[in-house]
Amino acid sequence: MPDFMQYPDRDILAVDLAEVVADQLNEAIEARGKASLAVPGGTTPRAFLEALSKQDVAWEKVRVMLTDERFVPEDSGRSNTRLLKETLLQGKAATATLVPLVAAGDAPEAVLGGLMAGLNAALPLDAVVLGMGEDMHTASLFPGADRLEEALAEAAPPLMAMRADGAGEPRITLTAPVLRTARAAYILIAGAAKLAALKEALFEGPEAEAPIRVVLAREDAEIHYAE
Repeated sequence: MPDFMQYPDRDILAVDLAEVVADQLNEAIEARGKASLAVPGGTTPRAFLEALSKQDVAWEKVRVMLTDERFVPEDSGRSNTRLLKETLLQGKAATATLVPLVAAGDAPEAVLGGLMAGLNAALPLDAVVLGMGEDMHTASLFPGADRLEEALAEAAPPLMAMRADGAGEPRITLTAPVLRTARAAYILIAGAAKLAALKEALFEGPEAEAPIRVVLAREDAEIHYAE
């Protein structure tokens, strides 16, 4: 079972998790001369991303990517890439290299090939920070998604297009093998509803019903939670 860390408020969670992730990146840089990090989009991670940007890391040696992205232009308010540039890739972390998870095209499938080279150069990840929805999805691995079973399989490519009723736009997502092989995995959640969903996901069951189980199955994973 993953370690569970509960914080008195979300601001303290953001700062503490930022310090933990920064330590992991520094260890990777010391060991291999470089580091790679994947982070979630959405509203909950904003404070964490801002706190992480202030950490003392040799950011010029770090590749940063999202765990998933909506297939929307960067100037959209729904763009996680826009969020990442406004939060993490600022200040000290402005020198980090962004590994894009989206590009202009007619459909997600049309741009995957062009994105893969940058992604492959950053794998395996040294750290992945994941969010979770109340439906127990993580990244864009949604229950009921059109290609979920393929994305959960050991033979899945690192990056896939995904569509689901709860996703809104088509998505591009890291797949389960990338999440399973990251050197360190952290789950960031906030609020009572997500805590209840997490408790449900901790029971044994199919990953397709609760894709967050991909990471919960890792004994070395950490859950960071605040109300």
